[in-house]
Amino acid sequence: MHQPMAGVKMVEVAQFTFTPAAGGILAEWGADVIKVEHAVAGDAQRGMVNHPKDGTFQPIMDHPNRGKRSIGLDLATPAGYDVLLELCRDADIFLTNFLPAARRRLRLDVDDIRKANPDIIFVRGSAHGQRGPWAEKGGYDGSAFWCRMGSAWGVTPPESPRVVSMPAGAYGDSMGAMTIAGGIAAALYGRATTGQPSVVDVSLMSVGAWAFGLDLGNAALTGAAKEPVPLNQTMMNVALNPTVGHFRTSDGRWINFTMPQAFRYFPDVCRHLGLEHLVTDERFDTAQKLMANSAEAGRYIADAIAEKPYAHWIDHLQTMEGPWAPVQGPLDILDDPQMQANGYLSTFPDSEGKERSLVANPVQFDNLPPDTRRAPQFAEHTDDLLRELGHTDEQIIQMKIDGAVT
Repeated sequence: MHQPMAGVKMVEVAQFTFTPAAGGILAEWGADVIKVEHAVAGDAQRGMVNHPKDGTFQPIMDHPNRGKRSIGLDLATPAGYDVLLELCRDADIFLTNFLPAARRRLRLDVDDIRKANPDIIFVRGSAHGQRGPWAEKGGYDGSAFWCRMGSAWGVTPPESPRVVSMPAGAYGDSMGAMTIAGGIAAALYGRATTGQPSVVDVSLMSVGAWAFGLDLGNAALTGAAKEPVPLNQTMMNVALNPTVGHFRTSDGRWINFTMPQAFRYFPDVCRHLGLEHLVTDERFDTAQKLMANSAEAGRYIADAIAEKPYAHWIDHLQTMEGPWAPVQGPLDILDDPQMQANGYLSTFPDSEGKERSLVANPVQFDNLPPDTRRAPQFAEHTDDLLRELGHTDEQIIQMKIDGAVT
């Protein structure tokens, strides 16, 4: 299997999901990613178990840390910090999401790391960017990505009693990690062609703004903001188009139609919904008439779909020409034949040999899904990595006694 990042070495001093998940992506692309963890506590996320303990596997750790090697270092000690610099001397990338104050205290800023390796690409993930009054403050995707950058506003109806939360855990983190991985790939290419190592910055705010970018551009142009969708608007989301919207089935599930070219697809939709008589109906027989009577046409579509259950439509609409989708939950997605056919779900053994599953990173090379491997246990590779740096077993034992490594 072709792994375009084979031969690339990354040293990661980062916690939680947003930035570490970029390391997990590069590991699936073939890079040797060394996760540096606190010598006692490890990554702070190791203590955040998100479901009942089942052996060593936890998606909250395996999702962002797949395929890495872990070393436990106390960077506050001279010996532990020296090991970090040793790891960086032949590394291509240094990745961190530590806040500026912690980077200064632990000597993890650009100039500090480049004393050991002037050619290293330095990558920072942050909540709010590196400048401005919030640069020193931390944040998570639920705050900086979702709420501050418009997504929560856009999906919360004006009359809602609460703000709508992100649809899944680490939602913005996972998208942000892919953005960081892309930035790293560009920086590697730039260094290869120009000889200049970059400093790469990605923030949850920047990712959130990019995701909300079309509406922000429109607002900047017009000085006005599109209102969020009202709570009772359950049929059509787009005015003048009956073939764009969410339609409820007889058993309370939903089917989505996203067909911007309404007149092109309307006849085929009618034939699939048992509404053949509407194809020649004079209210809908031109594009202009269909637009003018879109609410009426939409009611016919909604009523037809409401007559039968979700499973019927999943089977019956397979031959429909226009773009549509079932509104699926996690268990539906795991059983989706497209997930299986394309290798979007990876299976692999955990540290105890049990077969586990995680979503693969979304990029494939040469028509092959990535080779997903489990995340490391805390400090699992400390001894191996120290030996690779040339330390003897006696030296390793002494460093552990001194508390510099775990």
